[in-house]
Amino acid sequence: MREIIELHAQGRSIRQIAKLTGQSRNSVRKYLRNPGLPVARARPKRGSALGPYTAHLQARLQAGVDNAVVLLREIRVLGYSGGYTTLKNYLRPHRLQRELQSRQTTRFETEMAEQAQVDFGQYSYLDPEGQTRRVWAFVMVLGWSRALYVEFIQKADTSAFLRCHLNAFQYFGGVPKTALYDNTKLVVLSRDELNHPVWNERFLDFSLRVGFSARLCQPYRPRTKGKVERGVGYVEGNFWPTARFTDLDDLNVQVRLWLDTVANVRQHGTTRERPVDRLYRERSALRSLPDLSTLRTVLTESRKVGWDGFISYEGSYYGVPWIWMGLQVEVLRDQGQIRIYGKGEVIATHTRSRPGERQTATDQWEQPQNDSSPQKGKAVVAHQVALPTVEVEQRPLSHYAEFAEQRVAGGPR
Repeated sequence: MREIIELHAQGRSIRQIAKLTGQSRNSVRKYLRNPGLPVARARPKRGSALGPYTAHLQARLQAGVDNAVVLLREIRVLGYSGGYTTLKNYLRPHRLQRELQSRQTTRFETEMAEQAQVDFGQYSYLDPEGQTRRVWAFVMVLGWSRALYVEFIQKADTSAFLRCHLNAFQYFGGVPKTALYDNTKLVVLSRDELNHPVWNERFLDFSLRVGFSARLCQPYRPRTKGKVERGVGYVEGNFWPTARFTDLDDLNVQVRLWLDTVANVRQHGTTRERPVDRLYRERSALRSLPDLSTLRTVLTESRKVGWDGFISYEGSYYGVPWIWMGLQVEVLRDQGQIRIYGKGEVIATHTRSRPGERQTATDQWEQPQNDSSPQKGKAVVAHQVALPTVEVEQRPLSHYAEFAEQRVAGGPR
């Protein structure tokens, strides 16, 4: 009510002040007799119905239990007769604090060659027939250099996952000490009653052979791998809108060009350097990739040879020698080659085909000179069944003429 005081100091009458301020004359008189802001009368505090149970609630909150329904059930047993809303309002500050802490992320920098972070992105597109299709993008980021690797795959299964790792390590020029993942089933199948991870054994075998340790984010805390999450968002916002491709191979050629001419040569916002320049320095600290032969057992995929002598792999058909029809073989994709193994030996090698194409092996229909081949199995037996020997009695033609005359004369038959 500063205006009333100022008008009164100017010598204005109560009537004038009331007219200018819109207050009643009695209100103006009352304020001038006792100037100052009105103070609300304090209400006597009422005891909370939760008072006797706050110790129990605090103990449960310290133990990590903040579900209002569960806590209401517990204090009802103890005698609480208040409502659910009262309890919910009591818990709100604690739950808000927990949410803020869960969102809080401390940025940390790793040493050179210390860590890579891995994640997937999924993208949709329309094929020439107007059908909606989806592809997965495997994304790996080196933590120190921020060097980025991206590869698109049709199916995010374990085989493709491991192959993408190898391609990424080859692109970077080596292997970091650790790799950080979320709780994808490609890495960890589940968790036991003590919250320990149950690893995907094939992935774990691969990581040990290649020479890096797998690390997991805390459950429901994906921000701990924020570098690769930002990388996925960068792919989605910078590369994907301009991608125009005919097939998956064409898409991967385009994204490799984008990596080399855009993503890894830009000035990074955090390091203020180009990832390609830092990668050049980081390569000296990366571990060398092992020979591919040591990884064959975890990279190969089992296929059954059809009775037409072909296996189906990634939508294409590759021929093998005929003695393997109906049997199991192992397939290894190595860059642009498809190698097919039978009992540990290479039985056919093909260049990688486009989906739907069919390649015949050079010796697919040649029969071996002997049956001592180590590949001999049920398929060989099926094609080498010996027919029984039948002895046919030979008779002179006169015997058949005599038999015909007897038939005409009505003789014995």
